[in-house]
Amino acid sequence: MDPAKPAHAIKKAAEKTARAAVDKAADLLEPPVPGAPGPLTPSLEEPTEPVEPLGPKRDQEQPDLRTATGGEPGPDGRAQQGAFLTTATGTRLYDTDHSLKAGERGPTLLQDHHLREKVTHFDHERIPERVVHARGAAAHGTFVGYGTASEVCQAQFLAEGVETPVFVRFSTVLGSRGSADTVRDTRGFATKFYTSEGIFDLVGNNIPVFFIQDGIKFPDVIHAGKPHPDREIPQAQSAHDTFWDFVSLHTEAQHHTMWNMSDRGIPRSYRTMEGFGVHTFRLTNPDGGTALAKFHWKPRLGVHSLTWEEAQLLGGLDPDFHRRDLYDAIEAGAFPQWELGIQVFEDTPDQMFDGIDLLDPTKIVPEEQAPVQTIGMLTLDANPTNFFAEVEQVAFHLGHLVPGIDVTDDPLLQARLFSYVDTQLSRLGGPNFDQIPINRSHAPVNDMLRDGFHQHAVHAGVAPYRPNSLDGGCPFVAGAADGAFVESPVTVAASTKVRDAPASYDDHFSQVRLFWDSMSPVEKEHIIRAYTFELGKCYEQAIKERQLQALANVDPTLCAEVAAGLGLPAPEPTLEPVATDPSPALSQVGQTWPADGRMVGVVVDPAGDLAALPAVRRALLAANVLPLVIAPVGGMLPDGTAVQRTFLTARSVEYDALLLLGCPPPGSDALPARDAKAGAGTDAPAVDPRISLMLEEAFRHCKAVAGTGYGAVLLNGLGYDGTAGVVTDDDADGVVEQLLTLMASHRAWERFPASVG
Repeated sequence: MDPAKPAHAIKKAAEKTARAAVDKAADLLEPPVPGAPGPLTPSLEEPTEPVEPLGPKRDQEQPDLRTATGGEPGPDGRAQQGAFLTTATGTRLYDTDHSLKAGERGPTLLQDHHLREKVTHFDHERIPERVVHARGAAAHGTFVGYGTASEVCQAQFLAEGVETPVFVRFSTVLGSRGSADTVRDTRGFATKFYTSEGIFDLVGNNIPVFFIQDGIKFPDVIHAGKPHPDREIPQAQSAHDTFWDFVSLHTEAQHHTMWNMSDRGIPRSYRTMEGFGVHTFRLTNPDGGTALAKFHWKPRLGVHSLTWEEAQLLGGLDPDFHRRDLYDAIEAGAFPQWELGIQVFEDTPDQMFDGIDLLDPTKIVPEEQAPVQTIGMLTLDANPTNFFAEVEQVAFHLGHLVPGIDVTDDPLLQARLFSYVDTQLSRLGGPNFDQIPINRSHAPVNDMLRDGFHQHAVHAGVAPYRPNSLDGGCPFVAGAADGAFVESPVTVAASTKVRDAPASYDDHFSQVRLFWDSMSPVEKEHIIRAYTFELGKCYEQAIKERQLQALANVDPTLCAEVAAGLGLPAPEPTLEPVATDPSPALSQVGQTWPADGRMVGVVVDPAGDLAALPAVRRALLAANVLPLVIAPVGGMLPDGTAVQRTFLTARSVEYDALLLLGCPPPGSDALPARDAKAGAGTDAPAVDPRISLMLEEAFRHCKAVAGTGYGAVLLNGLGYDGTAGVVTDDDADGVVEQLLTLMASHRAWERFPASVG
């Protein structure tokens, strides 16, 4: 009995006694013959009228409904129960610091059951990490349908105003769980919708194309991208020989590679990252009509990236930068949002659109040719309670579909349908991974799947098969009118079994050229630098030359610039470059976006004038921007304001902009022996050298910089005033207003003109 809830126990005992009395009275009238397999006498004919599950026989009882921690079902039932330390089975413990010994200095006894339980559980705490997407972060949220998809898709969660709980996991691809967040890599964007019709998993990336066209090559591309097997280096990087050996030989990978070498490969934040379903899906409307569609996630804050130097610095300063940014923003109430959109295409027999093969996962359909129609809003508003239980154990699967959404014959998608389930069997210990709390459906489940490792359900009945009569025919199959998932009745053309691909898959360069032509000059500079850096890390000369040949088939300027950086001649193209019409939607530059959840470093001099600080903080907070006060030491400023960062702990890469309210002299810890950022100059500087370094880095990374009062004097003295993206104003409100305007463009790229057009 639970001593905290005696009434519950008494009531349950009374109900059991009363039920037993009723059963006993019935037995006296007509004693049952023991051995009936189920609670119902079966009919001679197969039952045709659906009934609910029958439940146990009179002589049976199920375990009391409790959570894994012995709690009553409810919001807090899964967390720890009670104030005292217990064993896994709830026995209270008086000591957990000393093993049971034969005397104080004697050997440890084998009978110490608590020691064995504690150490055994510790030895088995880790499960195999994901082969890919091991490094991730996730959050809870809600999706609200707009109703605009109703003409093409019957899925209920897309109906107007329908709110659906979601769990979204973001991740890198190549790195292990302990790798850094800010590496150059593709990012996963996986969303689990807990719909009223069952689970729907939209498992995509922040890049709309993939390296390969056929899933049979997936082990190959991952083996090539992972660290070299002999030295297990480099970690979480593609800048090595095996990766470039693969992609230069499999030129179908050039499109994805170009996206990876662009700024898309180093997002500023998960909150400023697009998501794509990658594949083409088939949608069914309420009338049975079908259409083909591609899914898009559009961030409300726009698509922004880190500079390469910022990414490298953050790899050492804060390897958890992206997950910290996500969790801090949610905690601060700056809830990330994305609109879900679809590109819709006619479901034609050839499954082509404007000459683009919709089943080729290495191709996009430019948004200018097929606009993205928004169909709902995703908001992430709650962080996980336990990282392992939720983020690590969440299991996605492309086969988790709901009525109205079906797969197509994309050969990469087809292989993923097998691979995801197969992976969970290894990682999560058996076939019942869908019963882990984070994976559980919010719709009723009656699946006839039984037993296996980690079975949490206690199934009643004796007939987990169909048809049956012993359980009254339950479970019954549902028809389309009952909300059943019905595969689209697509005609499969008569053909011969082959290991081949259609001719439309042979074009490996036109869309790579489209992406390059769509970039702004500064983005092209970043792509050139990325290729030069990555190929410069390769050892084998032949691999560099082979990849340069692929770039020559994309664009002669790109090839020539990268070749010059590698000290190699630029080869002539082997294919005639295809003329393209640029797609502005592919560029991250040229628009303005909300600054919600951005961080501004506010530098102050505690000994100076702090009068403007309260107004500055209020104005930034009112704009949903987080001001972090940076001072020589921690604690409180003379005016009572809390200090969030010190000159020792602050670095420019943490902030989206800098605002100087003072001109602080060197702090007492501005010593090279204590803080290398203090420099090693012999002359005593007038300003703390760490602030000068912070300004220099922010300026170099094209971030907005502002100053008022003595902060403006400092910027003028350093020669920054009048430069693009730098503002000074004697009025604190005015300088904040100008700073927010600059932040809306993310960066002042015009500060450093590009050399390529």
